[in-house]
Amino acid sequence: MSTMLRVLAAGSLRPVWPALMAAFSAQGGAGAETRFGPAGLLRQRIEQGEPCALFASASQAHADALVQQGLASESGAFAANSLCLTARAEITGKNDSWLTLLQRPSLRLATSTPRSDPSGDYTWQLFAALERRYPGLGADLRQRAQRLVGGADSLALPDGALAAHWLLSNGHADLFIGYASYAPRLAAIPALKVFVIPAADNVLARYGYAVCQPAAQPLARFLHSQTAQTLLRQHGFLLPAPQS
Repeated sequence: MSTMLRVLAAGSLRPVWPALMAAFSAQGGAGAETRFGPAGLLRQRIEQGEPCALFASASQAHADALVQQGLASESGAFAANSLCLTARAEITGKNDSWLTLLQRPSLRLATSTPRSDPSGDYTWQLFAALERRYPGLGADLRQRAQRLVGGADSLALPDGALAAHWLLSNGHADLFIGYASYAPRLAAIPALKVFVIPAADNVLARYGYAVCQPAAQPLARFLHSQTAQTLLRQHGFLLPAPQS
């Protein structure tokens, strides 16, 4: 009988993970019990002794850190992502872009929580890049941003809710910066408008795994397979970029 793997996975992987695990099982892989959450908080749980066979993180840095601490035998990249801006459709004009909206100080901007959630870390990297390109803008955004999700004490989202949709539709914010893998689902909601952030200004989110128990090595190998990579791309993820 196959061993049931205990997996801790970034919340942004939740839409694709059932398909990945079904494909892994169809190829003879072990079953998995998966718990989702902000990757920074999941890493802390592993460091505090929570059992985990494989950690699938939205930041490879968190996976690498477990190897450096001797809590995992190996780590590697298996996917990538980027950021997009979602706005309440009613506050946008026909000439608006992601940049004009971020430059409007009257609009309330929500983000994930840096350090606890890689989405927040990537957003702060975006702010730093914008500060270099548009002096003053990044500093203003860091000050204005409300860190409403992804932290230990953040608002509790209903099961299955998309953070951008829930926050904007419930009046908590006008704008939300989050992962572009959610963009197709968000764009299908009439009350929202999704803006692509061009690659020249965007941030590459590098997803990584950490093998914390030897039994998880086949799952780590599977994440690199053509089957897994096809499923990830179908759910809006990008191919992992080579590490420089």
